[in-house]
Amino acid sequence: MKIITRDVPPRAAWALEQTGMHPLLARLFAARGITHADELDDALARLLPPSTMLGAQDAARALADAKAAGKSICIVADYDCDGATACAVGLRGLRLLGFDKVNYLVPDRVVDGYGLTPSIAKRVKAQGADVLVTVDNGIASLDGVRTARELGLEVIVTDHHLPALKDGEVVLPQDCIIVNPNQPGCAFESKSIAGVGVMFYVLLALRAELRERGVFTAATQPKIDTLLPLVAMGTVADVVKLDANNRRLVSQGLKRVRLGAMPPGMTALFNVAARKPAAATGFDFGFALGPRLNAAGRLADMTLGIECLITDDGLRADELARTLDGINRERKAIEGDMREQALMMAEDMFDESEEPPPALVVFDPDFHEGVVGIVASRLKDKLHRPTFVFAASGAEGKEHELKGSGRSIQGFHLRDALDLVAKRHPGVLLRFGGHAMAAGCTIDEEHLETFEAALQQVAHEWLDAATLQRRMEADGPLDPKYRRADMVDTLHKEVWGQGFAPPVFSEEVQVISQRLVGEKHLALKLRHQGEPVDGIWFGHTDLLPARVTIAFRLDADEWQGQRRVRFLVEAAEV
Repeated sequence: MKIITRDVPPRAAWALEQTGMHPLLARLFAARGITHADELDDALARLLPPSTMLGAQDAARALADAKAAGKSICIVADYDCDGATACAVGLRGLRLLGFDKVNYLVPDRVVDGYGLTPSIAKRVKAQGADVLVTVDNGIASLDGVRTARELGLEVIVTDHHLPALKDGEVVLPQDCIIVNPNQPGCAFESKSIAGVGVMFYVLLALRAELRERGVFTAATQPKIDTLLPLVAMGTVADVVKLDANNRRLVSQGLKRVRLGAMPPGMTALFNVAARKPAAATGFDFGFALGPRLNAAGRLADMTLGIECLITDDGLRADELARTLDGINRERKAIEGDMREQALMMAEDMFDESEEPPPALVVFDPDFHEGVVGIVASRLKDKLHRPTFVFAASGAEGKEHELKGSGRSIQGFHLRDALDLVAKRHPGVLLRFGGHAMAAGCTIDEEHLETFEAALQQVAHEWLDAATLQRRMEADGPLDPKYRRADMVDTLHKEVWGQGFAPPVFSEEVQVISQRLVGEKHLALKLRHQGEPVDGIWFGHTDLLPARVTIAFRLDADEWQGQRRVRFLVEAAEV
């Protein structure tokens, strides 16, 4: 592990300090590219305008027409946290705006697969819907949209994924309205917005359209900003880049959560996760609430998660949250077993004295397809290689197919890599899609070895030794005067996440003592700049040398009513 200290532009840090910003925050923000304090202004008025999102105005007009005509709308969701929150935002938002014929349908991961398929379109039509609205999917659903249109359904695609490619050219669904900042010709600056954010923007445009039609005035229009806690949760849980616009969405959502202004289902999820809404951070969305929602889509039915988010009955919300918590515990057990098995299989690919291959592909007939993405992420983190984990399809008649989920490292665009594999080996990939850092694909089991060799060849061509070396960016030494509990609170109140990394400090410390706790965590007594401080390295069991450079986050734990600062170790140079 190589720990790299982020560069801090002195002029930017000084300028931020001059606005009255805390010196440590000024340094951290400057290192993350912030040059002016107004870039951190999270006011709703600073959000990018919906008018710049291609298709949003067309979707607003179509939905307003549907409302006027009394048409029925069905939202087709995805089965992850982004899809669930996007669906909940769509349902709650449309109902706030006066729509009374709104329903939803969420595909089953095993039976239906991902996105708007022809079979899903037929089920939507059978429900009696007139308008089909996708959330967090649909941009690559060429056949599904075509079937929906042939059945007479109006189709509005809201998505944030990259479009499909055919012979290297972008191919979009035809004869429908598309709202996606990643479609060609869209001027919306935040290309990293999550699916839930796209749906929120459609609602903003729709509210403006209904206001222009005289349905309500500026004074009487519904406050759809009440949906921002859901937008924030879906944005963080989907691990999209927290650019300025996404940070504003998350910040506004967190402010409302901390005041207790959120749907009962979110309150219930905080309760089962033993987290405090008044002190909520993005970490809670990404590592406490989000996984409990995702577990339903992985092992059961995301309908449970969506119902938890859309109910206004507190007792029902509590019941659903407890069910989701139980499913998540089951998911953890399955994941733990799969992770150990997958790691052994991966490590068998190379000798202890060798480097791992440039990309990893792992399959076992007993793997659960709902958990392959998490396991791929764990292997990628452990071995620092682009990783695909496959499981046999559980869909009837498709037992010969393998469903794979991949996670990547910086410098290796996973979706583009799959596209190159598809070009070099036509017919090997039955379906694929995704982003730079996460992607999925389906192959026939007989083509597994071909896929593995092809992916490793692309990785060999694209990745060099520097990229394959594990690196961590850190913020340099922590001044001892900032080693305080109130400083922990100051840092936690800010919005950190993907692309706007939480503060991680680094410097050499003395290890006074160390011991294993819970058989898998390393508890430390450290000397930091001459003063003692506790530390813990979760999920790490190897002992450290007497003096070592560590990367750590600043944290505080509570014991017998006293808050004590501790270091959460993230990495060490050994």
